[in-house]
Amino acid sequence: MALFTLAVIVQILLPGEMGYDKWAGMFSRQWMKVLTFIAIVSLLWHAWVGVRDILMDYVKPLGTRLALQVATIVWLVGCVGWAVQVLWRL
Repeated sequence: MALFTLAVIVQILLPGEMGYDKWAGMFSRQWMKVLTFIAIVSLLWHAWVGVRDILMDYVKPLGTRLALQVATIVWLVGCVGWAVQVLWRL
């Protein structure tokens, strides 16, 4: 995620007017799409670990906790699918 942030900052600081064309050009390169996807997956993994820990600590009924964990996994996988659609225009 730090590498992604650094890559975005460097590209923003390059000469030229900041606008849609610059943003579209920045994310049109395949390496930037892959780096963005890795950053999104890392963020979603971090979200999963946090939600899982909260559910394990505060939701005591096993069935309820399992249902909430499955719902969270489904939502996060949906987010990954949406990220693929946005990045590669599927």
